Amino acid sequence: MRLKTKLVLAATGLTFAIVLVLSALFVSELLRQRIEQTAAANDVLVHEVWLETRKAVEAGLRANPPVDKSDAALHEAVVNALRSQTALSDVMNTIVRYSPTVQDVSVTDAHGLTLVSTDPDAVDDKAVFRFSLASVQNGPISRQMRVVFGRPRVLDISQSLERNGVPFLVVHVGVRSTFLKNTYEPWLLDALIFASLAALAAMLSAGLLANVALRPLEAISARLEILTRAAGAIPERLGESRGTRTDEVVRVTRTLDRLGEQMRTQEAGYTALQANLNQMLDTLRDGVLLFTADRRAVMVSDAVAYFLGAPLNEDHEKLVGMRLEEIFAPDSVLGEAVLEAFAEGSQVSAQAITLEDGRQVQFSLDRIDDGLSGAGNVTTLLTLRDMESVAQLGQEIEVARRLAAIGRLTAGVGHEVKNPINAMVLHLELLRGKLVPGGVEAFGGAQRHVDILAGEMQRLDRVVQTLADFSRPMELHLREHDLRQVVGIVMELTAAEMQENQVHVVVNAPREPLTVRVDAQLMQQALLNLLLNGMQAMPDGGAMVVRLRRDHHFAVVEVIDEGVGIPPELLPRIFELYFTTKPKGSGIGLAMTYRILQLHGGAMEVRSSADPSSVERGTTFTFRLPLAAGAATESRKAAAAGAVQKELGERV
Repeated sequence: MRLKTKLVLAATGLTFAIVLVLSALFVSELLRQRIEQTAAANDVLVHEVWLETRKAVEAGLRANPPVDKSDAALHEAVVNALRSQTALSDVMNTIVRYSPTVQDVSVTDAHGLTLVSTDPDAVDDKAVFRFSLASVQNGPISRQMRVVFGRPRVLDISQSLERNGVPFLVVHVGVRSTFLKNTYEPWLLDALIFASLAALAAMLSAGLLANVALRPLEAISARLEILTRAAGAIPERLGESRGTRTDEVVRVTRTLDRLGEQMRTQEAGYTALQANLNQMLDTLRDGVLLFTADRRAVMVSDAVAYFLGAPLNEDHEKLVGMRLEEIFAPDSVLGEAVLEAFAEGSQVSAQAITLEDGRQVQFSLDRIDDGLSGAGNVTTLLTLRDMESVAQLGQEIEVARRLAAIGRLTAGVGHEVKNPINAMVLHLELLRGKLVPGGVEAFGGAQRHVDILAGEMQRLDRVVQTLADFSRPMELHLREHDLRQVVGIVMELTAAEMQENQVHVVVNAPREPLTVRVDAQLMQQALLNLLLNGMQAMPDGGAMVVRLRRDHHFAVVEVIDEGVGIPPELLPRIFELYFTTKPKGSGIGLAMTYRILQLHGGAMEVRSSADPSSVERGTTFTFRLPLAAGAATESRKAAAAGAVQKELGERV
């Protein structure tokens, strides 16, 4: 069987299944409506009998009241009243005679004893149990079908007559299921015939439409073959397969498979190249923009917003696809220089300009010719570089170099000093054991000097151990954490000590999470060092602010104190191991914090004012960590890919 025939049959079968389901729903909805109509009509009859029963009881009790106030006398009077009133029996018999679905009508007392009924054999007998028609009406369609078209049964519709809030008499109308079946069968048969005709018509229409819709496949197959041959996917000549009578659907499928394989190969290379490029752009401090020949941006790095003076929370992805004139304002210094360089059409190498806020910026223009379509398709690479960032990066590299040198030095010194210290401590303990405590004064003086030597050796041992710990390689356990939660844990750890030193800490954090991939324990240690350093800088107490924010694809934490500040001449040395200005400081905390940030690919900077008369007196430590790869990177990829595809489409 040809695939085209299979598709036609599949479409026809699917249409038949859909029509069949819709027909079943249609028939079931009709059955539900008919049951509701029957229930509503019989409910009117029940209320009519209930009203006549009430009138009969009232008239009978007025004519023949009970002989006494007992329940038995009242029950006997009510029974006589119901049986003596011909109007009640006439109504009940009329309902049974003319209603097509009612089998019997009866009135029972509260205990189920039949007092009057259209069935003489049921009088003075216990009423049999019957299912309520309301339960069938409110039940699922499967139960309605079983009740109506299953074994015969009588359904009950009841209405109670109350006395002092308690049911006194109950009116029952019995509806027989066979009567319902005989009433519903004619219109149900008509509905089934209509549904069958609709299903048949739908099947024929689906088959015809599917056959007509698949006719253009032969033309599509021929065009696809031309396309694949032009791309080199099919080596044979164009006319070799035109004489064959193969299935058009099979030919299209095979051709699409060839094209898909070719596209997947090209897409894999493009995806790998784009992933590498995105990774570089995420961590690059220079602003990089790639413009097409019509000056439309197809690639924008995160750092571009910094040069444009955009807000920190503004996404750079929206710059992709914009024209050069929309990105750079002509009335700004940077915009004027860039637009002029583009207008001249020449190469620009590290041209320096000064922005309105005093920042020194260099920009370069590099023309890239694809070598295929002539000079009209030359793309332009614009690079923006902040000279202050370059100087800061050089300073960070110098600090890192110093820490690395200190690490190598401490590793060697620790190993060489540790063994002599251990031997000295051993022999000192032997000497102490030979001195008699409380003996000759000379020995007493010697004991004091021995104790001093022992204490100094222990202190030297601690120093050597600290050197060894600092130079030991750290094993990172990287997981994705919300930086807000990491800061919250550190705040809980330091809350009691901060309160004891009269330091009030305020945390400013954004509402959205700042997800970073870090070792939580090491990052808590780094934050703890900064908080304790700020607390110790405020001996008389004060306020400290911990501010968290997002700077494009980086999470930034600022620890701001109102302490004594750091003199400018000491700022370049604060991250050196064992350098400290505190009498009891170890000089290890800031060096360890800097090392932890380096291991996480982060950076740290500090600014401080030690002028007592300045309102900005204090120190601000700022460190930034790269955010975990997420939706922002994916959106930038999609935007860049969309812009490239748009450009390619315009060229084609």
